[in-house]
Amino acid sequence: MAKNLKLKAARAALDMSQQALAEKVGVSRQTINAIEKGDYNPTLNLCIEICKALGKTLDEIFWGNE
Repeated sequence: MAKNLKLKAARAALDMSQQALAEKVGVSRQTINAIEKGDYNPTLNLCIEICKALGKTLDEIFWGNE
């Protein structure tokens, strides 16, 4: 699994820490870190919650051309 640099970039653009995003979507900071590092494949529901929290679409963060 590749690193999710789009997630990291979207979070950084909002000046949001991993901890803040984690609290917003109801997971641990370690989970957000693992998703960004490509060590954890989130559920579709978690992907949707992350996108809502960041104001992005699934295509912008998780799918699309890499």
